[in-house]
Amino acid sequence: MKEFDRVYTEYFEAVYGYVLKLSHDPALAEEVTQEAFFKALKKLGSFRGECSLRSWLCQIAKNTYYSMAEKRRRSGALPEDAPDAFDLEGRFADKEDALKIHQVLHRLEEPYREVFWLRALGELPFSQIAALFGKTESWARVTYHRAKLKIKEELS
Repeated sequence: MKEFDRVYTEYFEAVYGYVLKLSHDPALAEEVTQEAFFKALKKLGSFRGECSLRSWLCQIAKNTYYSMAEKRRRSGALPEDAPDAFDLEGRFADKEDALKIHQVLHRLEEPYREVFWLRALGELPFSQIAALFGKTESWARVTYHRAKLKIKEELS
């Protein structure tokens, strides 16, 4: 339990900030973050270390967020035709292109995929991305740039 307390203290702000960027709603971000950490507590033993702990926690939070959004929509709390702040893909002008981009992202090898997600969707500065990987800020910038090139190449 002490280990989880350390993880909670160390990563709460990062996960909360990530969810806040998705939701644009502080109360919802707080609720999702709490639920995500509850889920992470139950699954902490299954963390394999294939990505950073921060990325793992943010992935749980993202999935929790989308699940909550879907429940709200199905329950009628959000009308079917309402603009959906939960729908990240819906923010792209062309949904077909957004799907293609996400498909490419899922095929992208590490560390390119994680660096791209952390920068583009998590909006982390290169200095924090570098710290997560134990690398230089220059490495983070180059890796992000290469990820963008790989995505563009796959899309063309």
